[in-house]
Amino acid sequence: MKTAIIASKKDLAGINIASFLENEDLSRYNAKLYLVEKESIYNENIDMEIAADLFIFATKHQSSKQVHSLSCHAPGNWSIAEAGGENKRLCLAPAVLLKNAFLKLNELGKDSGYEITLECTHHGPLINKPAMFIEIGSNEQQWKDKKAAEIIAKTIISILNDKNDNYKIALGIGGTHYCSTFNKILLRTDIALGHICPKYQLQNLDKEMIEQAINKTKERVDFILLDWKGLGKEKQRIVNLLSELKLEYKRSDNL
Repeated sequence: MKTAIIASKKDLAGINIASFLENEDLSRYNAKLYLVEKESIYNENIDMEIAADLFIFATKHQSSKQVHSLSCHAPGNWSIAEAGGENKRLCLAPAVLLKNAFLKLNELGKDSGYEITLECTHHGPLINKPAMFIEIGSNEQQWKDKKAAEIIAKTIISILNDKNDNYKIALGIGGTHYCSTFNKILLRTDIALGHICPKYQLQNLDKEMIEQAINKTKERVDFILLDWKGLGKEKQRIVNLLSELKLEYKRSDNL
């Protein structure tokens, strides 16, 4: 499998992370670093320009709460595309790599002062190959932090080298943008998550989007994982949808 690691020249965190990756012999992992002109989220169809089987975007993360974070997630839009990509279109999510990245971030970043977290599926670009984002948040001070960039770079190297795929694969539904419930579950179980639809997007989650999220997961999805408390008033509607689609689901409060 050939991997393209993408960093934007307009992205302070991306350039910072790239400075560590440039010192690595990425060819050992059949990977290559690419510095692009556009912000990463706007590199639509970059898989048509770069021949690779997997795209890892190393980027900054922005948050109004200014949380110091190291995070990873799959790209895609559950509704209106406000930051790259297309309306109601998801990328192909590599659940195993996302799990491995999250675990490695927790291992390397546990004493870093950064919050380690998954994020729900959001923003662009839209491409047809498996893609994930791995990010430093949330302001210029953190984007320039060499310690944070080194952790991200080491995590990328680790997942390129780690073939562990003995996981149960799930689609996550419910909860917050930063997936607090799912974070805990991934740390203590053998479950891996591809796409995650948060509570604030549940009104846009219909049969078609559920089926797309399953089909747009690189691995075969074994079941749906529900953040039970994080479904709010949408609980029964979501359960009814899953029943109509004959999909197995598990509740977070039963794990």
